[in-house]
Amino acid sequence: MEQRSRTRLEPRSELDVRYSNEAATARPWPEAETLLSEAELFWISTVRPDGRPHVTPLPAVWSQGALHFCTGPEERKARNLALNPHVVLTTGTNTWDKGYDVVVEGEAVRVSDDDRLRGLADAWERKYGGFWHFEVRNGHFHHGAGNALVFSVAPGTVFGFGKGEPFSQTRWRFA
Repeated sequence: MEQRSRTRLEPRSELDVRYSNEAATARPWPEAETLLSEAELFWISTVRPDGRPHVTPLPAVWSQGALHFCTGPEERKARNLALNPHVVLTTGTNTWDKGYDVVVEGEAVRVSDDDRLRGLADAWERKYGGFWHFEVRNGHFHHGAGNALVFSVAPGTVFGFGKGEPFSQTRWRFA
């Protein structure tokens, strides 16, 4: 699994002292990339046509400096993205005093190149096992009787939340 981006510059890391203990330091970007690469479950937030949020869990793969996820073309998140590509993907732990949460803000861009999709399908299967085996045809993932759209989210801004001692909030901004 590729952990380091070769296509984007490393972002500027900033510790937000308003939400961090005095002993806290900004986490380096490679640590956040490792967390994104290893996380099994993400929560995706999209915006419905009427402006209400929609949030749902899904697996995702970190590759070439971006998170990738798939969804059926008729699913709510795909319909939302057709009108508004802004998304937030969140991963971490559901505890308040230990662990590290990462929040990625960006725009979802459809991936339809079959060669790129084959590489992503291999990444899904390496990460999640044979249940997540996808065939690639005509710009889609195919699994059983259905097909799925694949999206890439290159980070615009990423937030990291250290929980426990020391509590911290790091922001990584991309050019």
